[in-house]
This record gives sequence, structure tokens and C-alpha cells, in this order.
Amino acid sequence: MTREKGARNRERQQVLKTLLEERHREIQTKLRTLRETLPAEVAEVKDAEEQSVNDFVRDVELALIEMTSATLGQIDEAMRRLEEGTYGLCANCGAEIAEARLTAVPFASLCRACQEAQESLQAQQREARPFAGLLATEGAEIRRTR
Repeated sequence: MTREKGARNRERQQVLKTLLEERHREIQTKLRTLRETLPAEVAEVKDAEEQSVNDFVRDVELALIEMTSATLGQIDEAMRRLEEGTYGLCANCGAEIAEARLTAVPFASLCRACQEAQESLQAQQREARPFAGLLATEGAEIRRTR
């Protein structure tokens, strides 16, 4: 029974490693393509509207490059966890991450429950931030008027 389980774990790890490697190659190719197609700075811009469009397109492409680079880092981290034998275990609670989740997001480091809790906390922090900034601005304004 334990031999069977060990063989299944090795087979599962190999499948997941292959998934990670494929996703890594796929993202590297996308990143390379994005970098190659990033438009060169235009020396002559005809008007402000054209400059605005060029700036917007460039910002979007740079954001895509940043996101794909971050994903590559997550995949590298997942491959490190795979080598250490901790791949598939939630980094927060230690529970096993569902195989369906790992198939969908092979670089997932959190189980679904911990991921949802983290996203909920981040959403609460985002909602609180505008008010914190507003209060800080109002406080500075009050201090200046005194």
C-alpha cells in the first residue's frame, strides 16, 4: 500500500513538474514577444492626443511584462518547493492543496481557504486605504491652517 502511494506521489510530482515547466516556457515566450514588440519611442509626435495614446499603449505593455515576470518568479518558487518536497502543501496552514487547484494554477502556494482569506484581507486593506490617505491629507491641511 505504501509503495503504491509513493509511486502515485512520484507520478503526481512528475506531472506537476511538467506542467510547471510548460507554463514557464510559455510565459518566457510571451515575455520575449512582449519585449520585442514593445514600440520604440517615437521621436516625432504629431499631437498631444497621439502622445497620450502612445503613452497608454506603452504603459499597458510594461504592466503585462511586469505581470508575466512576476508569474515566472512564482513558477520558479513552485519548482523550488517541488525539489524540497513541500510543493502542494499550503504555505500558510500546511494543508494539502487540491490537485484540481494545482492543475489550474500550478504555482499556487496557498490552499483555496487561505487564498480566499488573503484576498479578503487585501480587499479590506484596499478599501481602508483611501480613507487613511484622505484623513492624512485633511490632518496636514488642518495643521497648515493653524
